[in-house]
Amino acid sequence: MDGALREYGLTVPQYACLELLDQRPGLSNAELARGTFVTRQSVNVVLRGLQDAGLVTRAATADHGRALPAHLTEDGHRRLAAARTAVYAIDQQMADAVPPKRLTALLADLNRMAETLGG
Repeated sequence: MDGALREYGLTVPQYACLELLDQRPGLSNAELARGTFVTRQSVNVVLRGLQDAGLVTRAATADHGRALPAHLTEDGHRRLAAARTAVYAIDQQMADAVPPKRLTALLADLNRMAETLGG
């Protein structure tokens, strides 16, 4: 996935941030850090890179508290859509490697594993 995303000028954490912001616009740094499994400091670096690339915007000041909600720009939506195609193709390639008779059980096992982690 890292190699595929490089073609779109993205890293895996950047892609994960774009996906989360597409699903839930306005997330804070802390929420993005939790959702992408990186530290708050790391997500700040990721967001700065996305802002510098014109893919994400954040308010200069917080409406309340200290959280600066992030939103995708039009370029961010376009880049995400292009990169998503490559990521989904990789997901499909991995799923195709599992025999159809085992895929349902594997997905159920993965869901149970995620649930034990609070997912």
